Amino acid sequence: MPVAPNDVRPFAALDDTDRAILAELAADGRLPNNALAERVGVAPSTCLTRTRALRECGAIRGFHAEVDPAAVGLPLQALVSVRLAAHERAAVDAFRARSVRLPGVVSVFHVAGAEDYVLHVRAASGDALRDFVLDHLAVDPAVQHTQTSLIFEQARGMG
Repeated sequence: MPVAPNDVRPFAALDDTDRAILAELAADGRLPNNALAERVGVAPSTCLTRTRALRECGAIRGFHAEVDPAAVGLPLQALVSVRLAAHERAAVDAFRARSVRLPGVVSVFHVAGAEDYVLHVRAASGDALRDFVLDHLAVDPAVQHTQTSLIFEQARGMG
């Protein structure tokens, strides 16, 4: 069923064709529309309309290039677990807002369990990573505890 470009649907309303488009674009965001249409078995015009609708409803958040961190001088990656001292909404929201702006932070995950956040960080060296933790997290009064895990290898999943 063709979807009008301004048809903003909830994610639950996505059908098998929409999900196929999302899967193909997740695997290769540079896939040309004609090739995408062929892979999912719809006409190119239908594929383009559906892709636009998927962007408009937020199912497609954006497209990006996956850059080798070493190519931009940040070959070291780590996951820094953070436990907050207090859990009032204002403190939690303020920490999240600050942490996404810290240098080298790739992603911030609010998690369940013993820790409150996990920050995916890139750094130029072990010294730079240590300085990041000391200069930005250890001095933050909202932070009670941190634990840093180095990433030896990263493999991208299909999901």
